[in-house]
Amino acid sequence: MAGKNRRFAVAVAIIALLIAPNLSAPEPENNRLKSCNTQSKTWRAIHLTGPSHENLNTTKQLIAEVLAPMQINVLILEVNYSFQFTSHPELASEKGLTTNDARQLTELSRKHGIRLIPLFNCLGHQSWAKNTFALLEKYPQFDETPHIPKDNPDIYCREWCPSHPEVNKIIFDLMDELIDAFDADALHVGMDEVFLIGDEKCPRCKGKDTGELFAKAVNDYHKHLVTERKVEMLIWGDRLLDSDVTGYGTWEASKTGSHRAVDLVPKDIIICDWHYEPMPDYPSVRFFQQKGFRVLPATWKNPDAAIALLKCARKDATEKMLGILFTNWSGGRGQQLLLAALKDTKEPPDISDTTKGVADAMKLCLEELNKTPQKPEKQPTK
Repeated sequence: MAGKNRRFAVAVAIIALLIAPNLSAPEPENNRLKSCNTQSKTWRAIHLTGPSHENLNTTKQLIAEVLAPMQINVLILEVNYSFQFTSHPELASEKGLTTNDARQLTELSRKHGIRLIPLFNCLGHQSWAKNTFALLEKYPQFDETPHIPKDNPDIYCREWCPSHPEVNKIIFDLMDELIDAFDADALHVGMDEVFLIGDEKCPRCKGKDTGELFAKAVNDYHKHLVTERKVEMLIWGDRLLDSDVTGYGTWEASKTGSHRAVDLVPKDIIICDWHYEPMPDYPSVRFFQQKGFRVLPATWKNPDAAIALLKCARKDATEKMLGILFTNWSGGRGQQLLLAALKDTKEPPDISDTTKGVADAMKLCLEELNKTPQKPEKQPTK
């Protein structure tokens, strides 16, 4: 009888092992990451603004006829409120991209080996000149500085309050809709040039440390995007740099104290480190790597500055140095003009020096990348 019991116990144990979940097996790979994974490549990225339903064909043409042949492999598309949101139609733009437009751009990009990452500006850049954008227009209670007149005098851009208890619910809905529409595996949340955070007249933020306020916002977005949605998160790096220490001006680095957030936020965030003027050195590219972040240096319209930044970034680069990001801040017809400049066509005749500069910077840097592949020399200091 004892032998039968032992045989029965062994049989039960074997069956249990066969039907039990394999706890050591890896989780299924994210299909979005698998479909367009550039992690092992040098990022040859471009940032574009001003997408709309009416210029969709121009964006497609730019991707297929220019960016793909130039071996661009990442497209950061700044969408913001230029989207026909259904989760919050009160914030939608009638001329913005539709979900179908987003899918078309994603499919076309993937066909050409390009990873498309949408960008939605958080905190700052909630107005331009006298025009206040959709969120603060529809929800003025979210404004960090509601006491400033509606025509926005004497400020750069309005910001929403990172301490308001209701703002993230709406923002997360918008983020989710963009992630789903673009089938995205990452989202860029902006956060550059934030100057008003911790305003002394804000009833929720006054008296609080600006570094902690900035970190709270970053950590809120990170929890939603990385922890819950399982996508990567990118931000501009300027507010995490100390202007006094780095020597950068107040646009490229912070004098408000927000730089103290650099030690309070997760290190799996990708930092887009932008610098647009020639300098003998760009210490931030090393600083962010030493802090443990992956870094994507960003250029604009000055070819000399672009190549200087690229060479600085590649010198003694670690595996945290991703590549290069070209920015083009011309909305509206900007994509059409960039298309013409990159094709070296003479039409249209109104291509600005700025657009020509962007095109020249791209060509110069891509030539440098093709000539000398980056080889990480050492690991970042933690």
